[in-house]
Amino acid sequence: MSEQRVYVDKQSPAAYQALVKTAEAVRTTAAEAGLDRVLVELVNLRVSQLNGCAYCLDVHTRAALRAGETTRRIGVLAAWRDTELFTPRERAALALAEATTHPADALAQEHAYAEAREALTENELSAVIWVAITINAFNRVSILSKHPVRDTPVRR
Repeated sequence: MSEQRVYVDKQSPAAYQALVKTAEAVRTTAAEAGLDRVLVELVNLRVSQLNGCAYCLDVHTRAALRAGETTRRIGVLAAWRDTELFTPRERAALALAEATTHPADALAQEHAYAEAREALTENELSAVIWVAITINAFNRVSILSKHPVRDTPVRR
C-alpha cells in the first residue's frame, strides 16, 4: 500500500523558503567560524545517516565529493569512531552533531559538548550545532515527503 505523500516543501513554499534562508545563514556562519566545506558536509552526512534520510544522503554525498572529501572516508563515516581517518576536530564535530540529533541522551550530550569545547572554538562549536539543527530539519522535510532518489550521474 503506497500512499502518495504531500511534498511539504512544495505545499508550503514560504515555510520551505524560510528554511532555505536559514540554511544559507548557517552556511555563512560556518564559513565565518572557519569550518571548511568538507567538515560541514561530514556533519550533514552523519546526521542524515542517523535519521535515515536517503534524499539528503544523496545530496550531501555529492556535495562532499565536490568539496574534496574522499569516498573512503564517506564509506566509513557511519563507524567514524572505529577509524583513524578523522581528525580530533572532525571527531568532536561529529560527536556534537550526533548529540544535537539525539538530545535525549543527556550523558552523551554532555560528553560530546565537553569534547567539542576542547577541539573547537566557541564560534565553530555554535556553527556545528546550527549545521546539525538545519540538516535535521531538512531530513524531516525529505523523509516525511518521501523525496525520491533518482539515478543521475554524480557531478564533481
